[in-house]
Amino acid sequence: MLRAFYPEQDIFLSLWAGNRYTLGMKHHLYPHSTTFSPDPQTVLSFDLEGRLISVFLQGTVYKRDLSSGVHVRYQQQGRQREKLSGEEARQFYSKVQDLLLRHQDDFPAELSARLKSVYGPEQLMQEKERFLHVYRPISILPPDQYLAVVLQATEGCTWNKCTFCNFYADRPFKVKTPLEFQAHVQDVKNFLGQGVLLRRSVFLADGNALALGFSRLQDMLKTTREAFPGLPISSFIDVFTGNKHTREEWKALKELGLQRVFIGMESGLDEVLSFINKPGSQQDLQEFVSDLKAAGLQVGLILMVGVGGQEFREPHAQASLDALEQMPLDREDLIYLSPFVEHPGFTYSEKRQSLGLTPMSELEVEAELSRLAKILRSRGLKAARYDIREFLY
Repeated sequence: MLRAFYPEQDIFLSLWAGNRYTLGMKHHLYPHSTTFSPDPQTVLSFDLEGRLISVFLQGTVYKRDLSSGVHVRYQQQGRQREKLSGEEARQFYSKVQDLLLRHQDDFPAELSARLKSVYGPEQLMQEKERFLHVYRPISILPPDQYLAVVLQATEGCTWNKCTFCNFYADRPFKVKTPLEFQAHVQDVKNFLGQGVLLRRSVFLADGNALALGFSRLQDMLKTTREAFPGLPISSFIDVFTGNKHTREEWKALKELGLQRVFIGMESGLDEVLSFINKPGSQQDLQEFVSDLKAAGLQVGLILMVGVGGQEFREPHAQASLDALEQMPLDREDLIYLSPFVEHPGFTYSEKRQSLGLTPMSELEVEAELSRLAKILRSRGLKAARYDIREFLY
């Protein structure tokens, strides 16, 4: 069944928020995309290559990822999530094509010029093969990086032993050589084409890419900045690898375009970190964040909500709030609150059951997330939801 979703930060649909419709067709030619709306209940967005981005249809939205998967979100007794099968995606793209054909005789000249190269269903389905030629699977990104240019400097994660994580279970850690990285950057540019104009930043992937040696990172950042001038660069790192770079080295990386460093904080309680097999401590994290801030970098801290279950709910929350309060954070930094998702059969699940810990319900996790967000915002910090189940690229 074709359903739809309500992305909270969809930049295209937000342009139509409120009561700005009048009867008849509307369109807008943006520097980065094209929107076409035959009626108030339908909005289609395309990049400048002619690839579908999203569809708002009768109060619902479909979003295409770069490999042409169609992701679905909708409200039905709460927030629901789906992804269309390959055949359902093909049918959906055919419906979009039919809708355009029905209205094309009414297009004004400037809209016809923009949409003359719109990809058809088969061309869109072929994007998966092109995507897989350029990328290994992109497992996860911070929400503000969903519109980034992703460059896979590494594949996998340097640690890859956290009991709760399955993001990189399918691949060993690998670093691209300078020549491989340069070729990858060019492949990404060719793949995105004019679609790059949608991209707001560059994200150096995969997990712990910033753990690479300083000289290698310098070369990668130089290559990145030359290929995508003006776009700020962000990346992941863990506390136990992050301390390998000095403050002076972090400053030098900032001068090469690095803007924000994302850290999987997970918890401010050392007992929880040990439980999930996450190296490092609260003290290590505080010292590392201080180094990054002294270097002029912005940080993004990811805090899990619900990890450790009912028994750790309050000590985890209090220790995390205490740790954050002791860090030199400001309004440029981000704190992401991520609802904890337990995967049956993973080491975390087995360990939790052996210790008799009680998982928090989804409603309890949502209530705790709201509580923590309110506290953090009252302290003048930016706190936002980070639901890994709603990731797409």
